[in-house]
Amino acid sequence: MKVEQIYTGCLAEAAYYIESKGEAVVIDPLRETEPYVERAKADGAEIKFVLETHFHADFVSGHLDLAKQTGATIVFGPTAVPNFNAHIAKDGEVIKVGDVSIVVLHTPGHTMESTTYLLRDESGKDYALFTGDTLFLGDVGRPDLAIKTDLTREDLAGLLFDSLRNKIMPLEDHLIVYPGHGAGSACGKKMSKETQGRLGDQKKLNYALRPDMTREEFVREVTTGLVEPPQYFPKNAVMNKMGYESIDAVRQRGSQPLSVRAFKAAWEGENALVLDTRDQTDFVKGFIPGSIFIGVDGNFAPWVGALITDLKQPILFVADPGREDEVVVRLARVGYDNPIGFLEGGFDAWKNANEEIDILEEIQAEDLDRAFDRANHKVLDVRKRSEFDAEHIVGASSFPLDFINRNMNDLKPEYRYYLYCATGYRSVIAGSILKARGIQDVVNVPGGFAALSETGIKRTEFREQVTEL
Repeated sequence: MKVEQIYTGCLAEAAYYIESKGEAVVIDPLRETEPYVERAKADGAEIKFVLETHFHADFVSGHLDLAKQTGATIVFGPTAVPNFNAHIAKDGEVIKVGDVSIVVLHTPGHTMESTTYLLRDESGKDYALFTGDTLFLGDVGRPDLAIKTDLTREDLAGLLFDSLRNKIMPLEDHLIVYPGHGAGSACGKKMSKETQGRLGDQKKLNYALRPDMTREEFVREVTTGLVEPPQYFPKNAVMNKMGYESIDAVRQRGSQPLSVRAFKAAWEGENALVLDTRDQTDFVKGFIPGSIFIGVDGNFAPWVGALITDLKQPILFVADPGREDEVVVRLARVGYDNPIGFLEGGFDAWKNANEEIDILEEIQAEDLDRAFDRANHKVLDVRKRSEFDAEHIVGASSFPLDFINRNMNDLKPEYRYYLYCATGYRSVIAGSILKARGIQDVVNVPGGFAALSETGIKRTEFREQVTEL
C-alpha cells in the first residue's frame, strides 16, 4: 500500500494518491491531472476512483478531466447531486482498491454532502482518515460555505458537532489524520501548519474536539471569528457541482504569445484585465500603467479569486519568460478560465518598445514616521482585520486587501497613501489596484509590518488572534 499526500502551498490544499496491487484512487485532485496520471504510470497502476470529500469552494477540482482521461469513477458522499455521472456512495459503503478498502463516512456540517474516507490496510486494520474540510489539524471546517441550503451556519455547525462526535471521535487514536487543508486556507479559522497528524493528538489539542464540550458551546466557538468568505468561493463550488471546460482548452487559449501591438489591441478590443505576475520587487520598478500586480510566487490563486470579481473576465498577463503555462494553470485552479494570451518577451518587450511605464514609489520602514506629519497623508494597513486587531502601527487605518473593491470609495485622490502589509506582497497588490483606479499618490513600505516592527515607530499592544480569517 502506498499513501502519498500531494500538497499545494499556494492553496494550502492537500490531494491524496493511494495505490495497492496496481489499483489507485485519488482524493480531492487539483485541476491539472499530470501529477496523478504520472504517479499511476510510474507504479504501473490504474486509477479506479476519484473520491471527492465535498463540492469544494476554494478551488476547482480535477475530477472531471481525471475521470475522462483514466476511466475512473467519480465518487461523492450521500446527498451530493452533481450535474454529471458519478457514484453517490451510501454511508458505510466500502470501496475496494487492490488489497485495501475505503469506508465512506458521511460527515455533514461543513457542507451537507461532506464525507470522510476511512482507509483500512491489507489486514483490514483502520489506518488513516481523509477528512476533507470536516476536520483539520487544530480546527474544523467553517459551516458557512454550503452552496445553497435552507440551513443557517448555526444549523450546519450543529450537524458538524454530531458528525465529529458520532463518526470521527469514536475511532482509534492511532489513525493518521490527512486533512484537506493546512494553515493559510480560508476554509477554516486557525489551522495548524502541520499537514498530517494523529487522531489521538487532535482529541487532546483541537478546541472543537473537547470531550466535555456542549453542542451550544461548539456552535458558538465554531462560528466566532468568521468573516465573509472570498467572493469566488460560491462560484467555484457551483463549477465543481455543475461541471466546467477541460483545462486543456483553457491552457491552449491562455498560452498565446502576443506582440506588444497585439497585446494592446486585445486589451482594448476584449476589455481585458492586465495581470502582472512577476516578483513584487521587479513590479514596483516599472510596470504597464493600469495593470494589476498579483505575483505568481505568492498566494497567487487565492488573491486572484478574492479580487477579480468576474470568473469570465478576459485576462492578459505579463510573466517571466518560461512561466506562462504555470500562470494559466494557477488561474484555472480557481476557475478563471478566460486568459487570452501573454505579452511575448515579458515586460522587457514593453519597455524596449518605448511604451509608457509607471512605477510604485516606496519608503523604507524607518522613514514612515514622517507620514504622520501632514493632514493629507494617511497610513493604510492592508492586512486582514484580524491581523490589524492583533497589533498595528499607532495611527494606521485598517484597509484589508480582501475587501478593497468595497472600500475604494472611501479614498480621496488628493491624499497621499502609505501602504503596508505583513511583508510587502499584499501592499504592492493594493498599490497597483489603487493606481489603476485613479489614486496615484501611493507609497509602498517594503518589508511591511515585519520591517516596521524593527523600528522605533509606536505599535499597539499585541493581542492573540482568535482567527486568521
